[in-house]
Amino acid sequence: MPPYGSACSGAGQGKHSVNPVQSAFSINTAFRELYVMLSSLPFSLRLVISALAAALTAFALTPRVRRFAWAVGAVDQPGARRVNTRAVPRMGGLAIVAGFVLAVPLVALPDLKLLGILVGGLIIAILGAADDLLDLRPWQKLLGQTLAAAVALRAGLRIQAVSNLFGPLPFLTLDALSTPMTLLWIVGCTNAVNLIDGLDGLAVGVSSIASSTMLAVALLLGEWEAALLLAALSGACLGFAPWNRSPASIFMGDVGAQFLGYVLAVSSILGLFKFPAAVGFLVPLLAMGLPLCDTVFAFVRRIAHGRSPFAADRGHLHHRLLAAGYREQQAVSILLGISAICGLLAILLVGAAQTLRVLCLTAIAVVLLALGTIRRS
Repeated sequence: MPPYGSACSGAGQGKHSVNPVQSAFSINTAFRELYVMLSSLPFSLRLVISALAAALTAFALTPRVRRFAWAVGAVDQPGARRVNTRAVPRMGGLAIVAGFVLAVPLVALPDLKLLGILVGGLIIAILGAADDLLDLRPWQKLLGQTLAAAVALRAGLRIQAVSNLFGPLPFLTLDALSTPMTLLWIVGCTNAVNLIDGLDGLAVGVSSIASSTMLAVALLLGEWEAALLLAALSGACLGFAPWNRSPASIFMGDVGAQFLGYVLAVSSILGLFKFPAAVGFLVPLLAMGLPLCDTVFAFVRRIAHGRSPFAADRGHLHHRLLAAGYREQQAVSILLGISAICGLLAILLVGAAQTLRVLCLTAIAVVLLALGTIRRS
């Protein structure tokens, strides 16, 4: 693909003269030239570049985001619903967003769907940052999440069919239900990761496992575009994780948790829901199984007690494990182990190779044995 213009700008002008339009055009040209160079590389190498670029960016930016969060007062103070016993800055998810947004254009020149994902993700990031700073009301967050989901929907990301596990037909076409089902899936996943973000390293760990699971499945199914997105998301999670492990020096905040849930949701639509077999329905559910179950139980529990489904409480899975006598790191290990088992089961649904099945079953057995060694304090 030939470049659309010269990368040189400002020729023949004064040395202090800057033309914003020309500068933006030059940056765009530079990205296109870089993409042309990278697109000639083997796909496996582009996958690695996507993950590494996101990981290094997120890792390098997190300390700067932490200083920024302290400066603007985006800090989680200890409280009745809080597990942390000291003030910890939030908004660390800005580093995750930056890592993802930088890595994706390096390896995939955005078409309409990818552009929709990026624009919707930026809406979610702005919404999450505003919530971290201003503590938005639930209806305001829901409105912003629906807007971001609508952007993805308008760009062509749509769940058009789901598996029919109980009838004679292999799948059910959603038709008129396609739009509400797509919006519900994106908004639901966006909130699911946000609600499970209650312990050091939990949300980023669950998201890493979910994105890695979907990445493996996308590679097995030949969904290369979705694989590049998920590699970038996995890398961004891994780059942020060292700063978020217990005792965390920074929390990802709503900006990070909502962004992770959003990208996981739209990536699954891009690469998995298009398959009208069991994989198209069960794999995303298994990959996101832990946060989705926690969210559904939370909403049912609150409604059953006559409260708003958005009212915060201490009834989440991680709260219950802490109340049962497990230490914070033990609770995180248990939940990550459950998430890993769900992910391995998802890969088992797709992998036909005997070696892959043996590896997955062995890994499940190892995780179960490790979980069996955890004892309450």
